[in-house]
Amino acid sequence: MLEQLKEQVFQANIDLVNHGLVVLTRGTASGIDRESGLVVIKPDGIPHQKIKPKDMVVLNLYGQVEEGNLQPSGDAPTHLVLYRQFKNIGGVVHTYSEWATCWAQAGRGIPPLGTAHTEYFYGEIPCTRKMTRNEMESNFEHETGKVIVERFRELNPDQIPGVLVNNHGPFTWGADVNNAVQNAIALEKVAQMAFRTLIINPDAEMGAALLNKHFFKKNKNYGQK
Repeated sequence: MLEQLKEQVFQANIDLVNHGLVVLTRGTASGIDRESGLVVIKPDGIPHQKIKPKDMVVLNLYGQVEEGNLQPSGDAPTHLVLYRQFKNIGGVVHTYSEWATCWAQAGRGIPPLGTAHTEYFYGEIPCTRKMTRNEMESNFEHETGKVIVERFRELNPDQIPGVLVNNHGPFTWGADVNNAVQNAIALEKVAQMAFRTLIINPDAEMGAALLNKHFFKKNKNYGQK
């Protein structure tokens, strides 16, 4: 299972490049084997095109390296917080995709404005609060995970599989690492469409009735029987 997970995480990191979601070496996908509690993540600072499945780093849920000779991604502490707190997720992605990062830098959540949004997210894609100086200076990546969890205190991470970290960038997650990548792709497209929609009509909105109908109908009836 671990070797298969390495292949999946490797491919997910390549997919981030292929979909234009990462800049240089900045962007990370990881996956977890819940049975063993081991996390597989990209090594730090190596271009995605140069990594191989064997280069993936294996960590336990508290950050100790269990396998691999390379340093894990600097984002690993954030991923680990999410795995510990969001029990149903199997993969995490962090990118600096352009449109989603613009919303994060503006400190704005992305409102649901149409059914394309509700294919993946039930309601606003939230933005976290600004981090305090103490949080930034102590352990930035670990505290980033904590402010994400704080933002979801009254939200369901299974229904809203993504977040914008204020002044930073987007994180997504999913049932597995491939699903987390799909949600990262969707988040970037939704961010782009929302921006353009609000330029055309600053008062645009989506009513709760359509939001509920489409999200729950899609999750109930989508696909072949």
